[in-house]
Amino acid sequence: MSRTIVLATLSLVLGIGALGAVMMLGSAGARAARAAGPANTAGPVGPSQATQPAAPDHAAQMAALDQVAQMAAEHQHDHPAATPAATAAPAQPVTAEEVAFGEVQGRQARGYLARPQAQRTGALPGLIVIHEWWGLNDNIRAVTRRLAGEGYVALAVDLYGGKVADNPDAAKQLMSGVMANREPATAVLRAADDYLKKQGASKVGVIGWCFGGGWSLATAIDEAPGIDAAVMYYGQPEKDRARLERLRAPLLGLFGADDKSIPPAAVRELESTLKSLGKSVDIHIYEGAGHAFANPSGTNFRPEAAEDAWKRTVAFLHHNLQGT
Repeated sequence: MSRTIVLATLSLVLGIGALGAVMMLGSAGARAARAAGPANTAGPVGPSQATQPAAPDHAAQMAALDQVAQMAAEHQHDHPAATPAATAAPAQPVTAEEVAFGEVQGRQARGYLARPQAQRTGALPGLIVIHEWWGLNDNIRAVTRRLAGEGYVALAVDLYGGKVADNPDAAKQLMSGVMANREPATAVLRAADDYLKKQGASKVGVIGWCFGGGWSLATAIDEAPGIDAAVMYYGQPEKDRARLERLRAPLLGLFGADDKSIPPAAVRELESTLKSLGKSVDIHIYEGAGHAFANPSGTNFRPEAAEDAWKRTVAFLHHNLQGT
């Protein structure tokens, strides 16, 4: 099948997905990001200014089509089984709950909040957790508790408006909708940052896998200088030098050498551009590992690479958010 036919077919999928995203997160023409009180705390939270979604240009649409196609190819025989990243116990007891943390386009932004059970003196750093292409499922909730066990108030966001996928076709539809209209997801992530700061977070970091890995870098750029550290597990590299110039947070990037959707050359190009801009960037490419090698969900898990990536993640976050 030619690339033209593939892109034409994906354009139809993208259009359907966009409609679904708008229905999930509100009317695309509505003004978004009004602050709203969370379910379990007092006071307004969320973005302070309204946002008006802009129609993506042709180049952006083509890039979105390519990302969806590449991600779908990497996951075509996959399913969201729990991996050791999700089944490992937190380093300390934690508490967790479902929360509403803001309002986006007239609908509540909801997520999953976890924190250490033990009380401590002083504020804890916050961590925005961004799900894989499967959505905010129980495996992401589990790894959010695991991150909280490292000493964070961890908030897992939901960019799919309450939907989760149990097969690649469903995940492709959900991802397509978000990529077709990025504004609602951007507003949700901004609301999450605001929420953690109003919870008293001393610093805020962001972490994501797969679909969420690209959004982790995007959030660190869009919310600069409010993000203090970003961890990007095999997310699509940003190519726009002007956008990368805006990055203020140190970045840890973790990639697989066998990832066909994100070849090592593209990763090294990102690294080179960031270094030329004087940014703090730490990139690791794991031999023998492909896309999603450390995901909380899926069948592509590679234990040795995932364990090393987790250790690097913990050390990086501790250094940049806790000063240890």
